[in-house]
Amino acid sequence: MNDMQDISNKLDRIEQLAIISSKTVLDLSEAAVFTGYSESHIYNLTSRKAIPHYKKNRKLFFKKSELEDWLLERQVKTDKEIESKAATYVSTHKK
Repeated sequence: MNDMQDISNKLDRIEQLAIISSKTVLDLSEAAVFTGYSESHIYNLTSRKAIPHYKKNRKLFFKKSELEDWLLERQVKTDKEIESKAATYVSTHKK
């Protein structure tokens, strides 16, 4: 019986992701699924104004494109990118 519940849960998740992929504006629960954070964490981020969001009639909404930008705002550079930037800096700042 547990296998059937697992399959049902997976199908529900697939359906939810399919719906989210076709939308440009998400509600709180959809934003949580999209980002992988819990609803309470997303709500906490909104109360601290740490995540881009909108309010209408006390309900929270999120632009999917802004969530993507927010998720990717702090890129960790690779060693190769850092070395390249350092080499460029050294070559342009030689005395």
